[in-house]
Amino acid sequence: MTRKIRRLITSGTPYEIGYEHGRSYRNDIRRYTEERVQLVCGGLWSGGPMSREEVLAIAEMCLPHHEAYAPELYQELHGLADATGLSPAELLIVGGFTDFVDTVYSLSIQQAARLPVDDCTAFIVPDSAAEGAGFFGQTWDMHDTATEFVILLDVQPDDAPRSLVFTTTGCLGQIGMNEHGICVGINNLLGADGQIGVTWPFVVRKILQQDNIDDALACITEAKLAGAHNYLLFDKNGRGYNVEAMSSHHVITPLDGEPLIHTNHCLLPETLIFSQARPAESQASSEARLGRAEELLAERPLTIQHLIALTRDPNAICVRAKPPMHIESCGAAIMQPKTGTFWAVWGLPSENEYEQFSLATENFEK
Repeated sequence: MTRKIRRLITSGTPYEIGYEHGRSYRNDIRRYTEERVQLVCGGLWSGGPMSREEVLAIAEMCLPHHEAYAPELYQELHGLADATGLSPAELLIVGGFTDFVDTVYSLSIQQAARLPVDDCTAFIVPDSAAEGAGFFGQTWDMHDTATEFVILLDVQPDDAPRSLVFTTTGCLGQIGMNEHGICVGINNLLGADGQIGVTWPFVVRKILQQDNIDDALACITEAKLAGAHNYLLFDKNGRGYNVEAMSSHHVITPLDGEPLIHTNHCLLPETLIFSQARPAESQASSEARLGRAEELLAERPLTIQHLIALTRDPNAICVRAKPPMHIESCGAAIMQPKTGTFWAVWGLPSENEYEQFSLATENFEK
C-alpha cells in the first residue's frame, strides 16, 4: 500500500501560520530537530565534532540576519517555536541543516573532510519543449531518516500570495509554487565558504512571497547566504533561471530553448573555487544523475508522464539508501506554473503514487 503525502492548510498572520504548523506536527518536529542537532554535533557533515552549546551559539548568531532579511518569516519561525517548545535557533538548524553545516564548517578549527547530505536532481523544461506549458521538477534526496517527515504545506497568508510548499516538518519551505506562477527549487552544493547569514528555507519562502520573477531572483542575489545551494526559478510566462549560489559568489544562467538541469556539483569554474571537493562516489552519482536527466529530457514534446518517469528512473535518479551515506529519494515535486498544477509524491517516487494539487481559484480552500 502506497503512502500519501501529508497536507496541512495554514492561514492567517505569519505567526499564526507558524504556530499551526508547529501545533500540528509538534512531536515530529521535536524528534527531527533533535536528530539534526545531533548530526551537526557529531561532525560527520560539518567538519568536526562540537558541543551542543557551541552549535546552538552559531545558530543564535544567524538569527538577526534572518529577521533583517524576512521579518514576516521570522515571525513564522517564532510561531513554530512557541508551538513546539523549541528555540528559534534549534528550528533554524532543522530547517536549514544543509546550509547550516556549511556555516559550521567554515567556523570549525578542524575542517575535516565531510560527507555531502543530498542527491537531488532538478530540472526546468521550457514551454517550447512541453507543448506551450513548461514544468519545474525535482527529486528531494536526503539522509533516509528524513523521509517520514516530508509534508506539503498549503500556505494561505493574510497579506501574501498563497503557496504550495513541499517541505519537512519544522522547515518553512524547500520547494514550491505560488499563486502568481513563481516556482522555486534547489540542489544542495558542498560549500567551503559558509558564513553567519541566511539559510536557504528563508530564501525559498521569500521567493514565494513575490509576484514576479525579477524580484524572486533578487531574493537570492541580494541575500547574505549562510551556505551553498543551487536555486532554480521558473514562472508562468516561461522565464527561468538557474543560480549557482555560494556564500561568496553566484552565477546566473537564464533558461533558453533547452531544459536547464542541475544536480549536486558546481558546473561553473566561477563557483567551483568556493566549493569543497565531493567524495568520489558522491561526485560520480551527481554526474551520473545529470547525464541521465539530460538523456531523458531529450524527448519532444515532454509531458507530465515523462517527468514522473524521470523521477522514478532506477538507473541513477531515484536513489535508494545504502551505506555509508544512507541517502535516498525522500519525495519529489513537479509544477506547471502556467496552469497552477502541482504534483507531489511522498517517499521513493518508484514506490508511491503522485498526487495532484492545484492553485486554481476554484481549489482555494480556507
